Amino acid sequence: MQLWQSAVLGVVEGLTEFLPVSSTGHLTVVEELLGLRVDDAGTTAFTAIVQFGAIVAVIGYFRRDIARLLLAWVRGLRDPAARQEDYRLAWSVVVGSVPVGLVGFAARDVVAGPLRSLWVVASALIGWSVVMVAAEAYAARRAARHGEARVRLPDALVIGLVQCLSLVPGVSRSGATISAGLFRGLDRVTATRLSFFLSIPALTAAGLYEGVSAGGDVSATVGWGATALGTLVSLVVAYASIAWLLRFVAHHRISVFAGYRVGLGAVLLALLATGTLSAV
Repeated sequence: MQLWQSAVLGVVEGLTEFLPVSSTGHLTVVEELLGLRVDDAGTTAFTAIVQFGAIVAVIGYFRRDIARLLLAWVRGLRDPAARQEDYRLAWSVVVGSVPVGLVGFAARDVVAGPLRSLWVVASALIGWSVVMVAAEAYAARRAARHGEARVRLPDALVIGLVQCLSLVPGVSRSGATISAGLFRGLDRVTATRLSFFLSIPALTAAGLYEGVSAGGDVSATVGWGATALGTLVSLVVAYASIAWLLRFVAHHRISVFAGYRVGLGAVLLALLATGTLSAV
């Protein structure tokens, strides 16, 4: 992989990781357009590792919140009297992160293999758009929506289980978790913030695993220099994207992205059907 290609992919990752449009789906499409083999082990590993830059951006942006939750969690473990709102929210993040870790590890060969097809990406982009629209419609009918103080373990578990569907490229991790949060009665900002928090364990684990297990493939076909550059670029772009998304969801429905998702999915299906674009 050339450095300019990794920089382009870093921009794509940073822009799309936290938008409900599927960063993995976009990376897969752009990798194909750049002439890279999307089913190559090194390219697959690069796709996971470059997301680590976005996670560093999340940690940096929410550093005060993360420190507060960690401190509350530690205090709550030691003193039952300290088990207040932040302690419960910290446990919600822990519980919500477990399902995708277990499913992602068990299904890692499927995720890195058959699911990397652009047929899957296109279908998932269109299919999950319906869920996003339904989630916003459901939320609009609720008179009261819950903030972070009302997040409970059952909410986190459901959102964590739905997050497993984001292992399918094209679904979108943020699209899945925010939609699940809306169905659970959370307000949109709370659902989005919880989505950010849940991304930290999931994407950190994925990036570290690929970096260790596929290190040889990265060296052989992508190169660690290109991987480092792509990760750095994704960090910078993702940091700016986080601030924009939090402002956006405070006043707009996530279903506004459905039109883009359906349009992109339809274009991909047409290009694949005519043989203009290869699925892998």
